[in-house]
Amino acid sequence: MQASTLNKAQLEILDMMSFVKTQETLSELKQVISNYFASELEKEMNHLWETKEMTEEKVESFRTLHERTPYK
Repeated sequence: MQASTLNKAQLEILDMMSFVKTQETLSELKQVISNYFASELEKEMNHLWETKEMTEEKVESFRTLHERTPYK
């Protein structure tokens, strides 16, 4: 098994986790992190629409997109 090296952000989060004492606190923290990433995604999607990198035609093309892994 290969050992992983944690980056600075991961070490910081791990250190802060010592303050999580209850399941409720953990649930709240997970929700905050989820909300953060949802907000970042929304910003990026808005940027794609504003720069016309995302269009109705492109969204419509996703309906018929098939990118399944071929199995041998």
